[in-house]
Amino acid sequence: MAEHPDRPYPDGIGAIFEIARRLRAPDGCPWDREQTHESLRPYLLEETYEVLEAIDRGLDDARLREELGDLLLQVAMHSAIAEEEGRFDAAQVSEAAAAKIVARHPHVFGDARVADAEEVLRNWEHRKLEEAAREGRPEETPLDRVPSAMPALAWVHGMQKRAARVGFDPGDVAEAAEVVAARAREAATAADHEEAFRRVGDLLLAAVTLARKLRVSPEDALRAAGQRFRDRFAVMHRELLDRGVGYRDLDPAELSAVWDRAGASPPSPPSA
Repeated sequence: MAEHPDRPYPDGIGAIFEIARRLRAPDGCPWDREQTHESLRPYLLEETYEVLEAIDRGLDDARLREELGDLLLQVAMHSAIAEEEGRFDAAQVSEAAAAKIVARHPHVFGDARVADAEEVLRNWEHRKLEEAAREGRPEETPLDRVPSAMPALAWVHGMQKRAARVGFDPGDVAEAAEVVAARAREAATAADHEEAFRRVGDLLLAAVTLARKLRVSPEDALRAAGQRFRDRFAVMHRELLDRGVGYRDLDPAELSAVWDRAGASPPSPPSA
């Protein structure tokens, strides 16, 4: 990779990793030098969500490239911290990831054959189980590998997908829909708050099952529904502003009519 005298980093993929080392150097940035793996956790999460938002909103390539770069900086910072501690460096992170992916893709890098993407995922889970057993973790289940720090909906969806890949996937779409209806009735008739809490959890779990069987990401579907709700609410809000009235100035029937009209109006395009 070429280096330029007018800038403190090389060309190519190594640029951001060199910047992270420079920020962490004794004469680097005081704030960056104070950071630890733990203190950087919220930034890693925030940058991940910003990448997802750029994808969801269909933003242009420049914006997506920027957000991916911000996420890559987080990887570079964590690698730099580990390197300073003598644990590992960025090259080892890359090489270990490459070796793992090669080992788990014998149908690409070896002689194995697969019929479709589903078989790839099933084989992936079986190889993970074999790796865990070899490494002294025979009691580890596929569900244990789904990070519990994920948003609850995505966490449950991830656990269900992994359970299905190893053969635990009872029922079909119709049965899943019946379970959702039954769980909704149970939640609606809960005797107290404690039972309602448990029943609503069961209802959401059943809804995730139905979404998965329909091959829909519940996290993405709920986010899209939330965006539609926000857009529709904004249309309703504008009408109330134009009329010079507040939400509490209208009776329930009038407010419902405004909401219905908002649903019939095309949403405003998202701001860049």
